[in-house]
Amino acid sequence: MATTTILEGTGARFSLDALMDMRVRTRKAVHAIAEQVRPGMKEEDARAMARQTLSSMGMRRGWHHIIVRCGPNTTKDFMARSDPGVVLGNDDIFFVDIGPVFHGVEGDAGDTFVFGDYPLHHKAKLDARAIWDEVRQVWFDERLTGRALYEVATSKAEERGWRLNMDLSGHRLSDFPHSVHYDGSLAEVDLPPSPNLWVLEIAIAHPEQRFGAFYEDLLLEDQSFPPGTFKS
Repeated sequence: MATTTILEGTGARFSLDALMDMRVRTRKAVHAIAEQVRPGMKEEDARAMARQTLSSMGMRRGWHHIIVRCGPNTTKDFMARSDPGVVLGNDDIFFVDIGPVFHGVEGDAGDTFVFGDYPLHHKAKLDARAIWDEVRQVWFDERLTGRALYEVATSKAEERGWRLNMDLSGHRLSDFPHSVHYDGSLAEVDLPPSPNLWVLEIAIAHPEQRFGAFYEDLLLEDQSFPPGTFKS
């Protein structure tokens, strides 16, 4: 494994203030997209709407493709194509994952949203965030390696009856492109991740039913952020 200097490098234009501003912009964009998703909408139409929304917010360019996953597609790996023609139902679950670039700074945010009253959908949404919070707290308290953090995440997911999708297992974030410093996953890092540079991703799936949930955010010393406005 490369040294901390290499893994956590940044470019000459890197600005922590700009990265924090981008974090707020990106989280707002996730919720702006989610507020426009409705039952009866095809996943393909939701992605097109998300693309238009980001363009209207000045974030047309992205460092990764726009993801809106509905129903059974919420269990897919990051690079896997969604099954076509999936329509969001009245009792359904979906998540949004975007990685826009604004003024040369990368953003990344993802969250899960639920329509209807199906208890397991609501449990999945809440558990994905709860697992994220618990793993983040372990990082804050113990400064474990990235690899060890995902061992904790796997255990936390299993305790709640979920399977952790290790295909979505964290990554660097920086001035664009972070890949010149490190293009692998956080789960493969044998060093304790420093604040403000790493995204912790939690993707869970039901062990038998075809649905899952997702949540991600930067690992920060102070994890407070403006609340979302989406009402499920």
